[in-house]
Amino acid sequence: MPIIHVNVWKGFSNEAKKKVIAGITKVFTEIGIPAEAVKVVIHEVPMENWGVSGEQASEKLKHVKIP
Repeated sequence: MPIIHVNVWKGFSNEAKKKVIAGITKVFTEIGIPAEAVKVVIHEVPMENWGVSGEQASEKLKHVKIP
């Protein structure tokens, strides 16, 4: 049974999370794993706790819209 951990920035909409879960599950079902065996865990991390190119993501990527 695969357990997939996904780290995203805090603030992803419920709709975006549903799409992530469905999309990841689809990838595994396409290789023969039954959907009921696929577990997806989404971890939300505040952008200020995420580093990108030596800067906080909250500063470096402040122009990026969270889905």
